[in-house]
Amino acid sequence: MNEFDIYLKPTYFFDIENKKLRNKAQELTADLKSEKEKAIKLFYFVRDEIKYNMKLFIPQVKKNFVASKVLKKGEGFCVSKSILLSSLARIVGIPARIHLVDLINHKISQKVIDFMGTNVMYYHGYSEFYLNGKWVKLTPSFDKETAIRGGFLPMVEFDGEHDAVFPPHDNEGNLFGEYIYDRGVHADLPLDEIDEIFSEKYPIYRKYLSGFKIKTEEKII
Repeated sequence: MNEFDIYLKPTYFFDIENKKLRNKAQELTADLKSEKEKAIKLFYFVRDEIKYNMKLFIPQVKKNFVASKVLKKGEGFCVSKSILLSSLARIVGIPARIHLVDLINHKISQKVIDFMGTNVMYYHGYSEFYLNGKWVKLTPSFDKETAIRGGFLPMVEFDGEHDAVFPPHDNEGNLFGEYIYDRGVHADLPLDEIDEIFSEKYPIYRKYLSGFKIKTEEKII
């Protein structure tokens, strides 16, 4: 076993042996030859075709994090979209993993901050692909509609070579993405760790665990 084998294997959340997931990966990359081309194609599919929905961030609902379920549902949030993206990459032979960090998105609205009870997004996730001899970061979180509606501009773009993460400033020089704590890279999702931190840090999550029902029909972003 070499150092990259772990990032090509199936896991509970990276369920790359799922038939529909494999078919989608192969469909998207069928006419592409290079890993760079495949990586770009997969990134933009997950970024724009899988819609962003932060209401799916609840660790107790494990299926919301499983790659094939995210694909079927057609929506997810940063962690689940990154799991899907990295799973598609593994299927086409690109070593891929998830990187978890704590993030302050200075562009989110006060409504979102009030909902979360903090301006910190604990365990924000993005994908990492091993391309051309190095690990490259990819953030597929916000689809075009969500980015425009929420003012999360400039959008994250990926050229197949350089990191594609939230920039520190927007086009007007205002603060945008601030990465404040690194929680490491993972071959599979450490959901128990996330559940523990969410229980500690997010009042809305503690209410959920106590039987509080979040109104899924209300749009936050």
